[in-house]
Amino acid sequence: MKLHANVFGEGEPFIILHGFLGMGDNWKTLGRKIAEQGFQVHLLDQRNHGRSPHSEDFSYDIMSNDLKEYCDANSFENIHLLGHSMGGKTAMLFAVDHPIVIQKLIIADIGPKYYPLHHQDILDGLSSLDFDVLKSRGEVDRALSPYVQDIGVRMFLLKNLYWKEKGVLRLRLHLDALIKNASEIGVELAKDKSFDGDVLFLKGEKSNYIIEDDEVRIRAQFSGATIGQISNAGHWLHAENPTDFLRAVLEFVKK
Repeated sequence: MKLHANVFGEGEPFIILHGFLGMGDNWKTLGRKIAEQGFQVHLLDQRNHGRSPHSEDFSYDIMSNDLKEYCDANSFENIHLLGHSMGGKTAMLFAVDHPIVIQKLIIADIGPKYYPLHHQDILDGLSSLDFDVLKSRGEVDRALSPYVQDIGVRMFLLKNLYWKEKGVLRLRLHLDALIKNASEIGVELAKDKSFDGDVLFLKGEKSNYIIEDDEVRIRAQFSGATIGQISNAGHWLHAENPTDFLRAVLEFVKK
């Protein structure tokens, strides 16, 4: 599968993988700032997201293979890889299966453990949208609000809207496939898989995705792990505190 990518800058390849229901565009501002530091940044849309192809098949094995195909197509033998949430799960699996390709690995606010399904309200809201009736972003926002109270999360979701043609809104998501495979999002990284290269786990101070008990397992599977915390930030730590997030990432990849 040929993944869609936005590419900025020149230098060592630095690939960024977005989270569930996101897209590479979510990372444009940070991606450009990373590129300014001498990297060629690749903001990928993972399958069934953004402008990448749609498929009924959806799992971390498949998304890791998509990333390997992307690296092979670009002759990348040594990359920096950053993944947030779902993208972090893809990145962890890719690293354990293809360790020789990884120079530095950054995992943003996700661990290798199993996570229970917790996106149901969002998926219910998105599947309720009737684009025969809804003709503006404001109308879509109001239709989503009973399902998703947090305006920040709604703004994130609304980035998926695009005009298919004049007066016709659609989502840049293969929603049916994501709903059908929603249980895949939380699956754990197999306990017998490990990576001993340089890896930075960054957790949000206000997030509960990585708690203290999780750090034992992280270090067991990622022996070279450094675990850092981004203050005044929750799960969307790169958006909520981009200054500290960017500083932590750049310090890690440049050391």
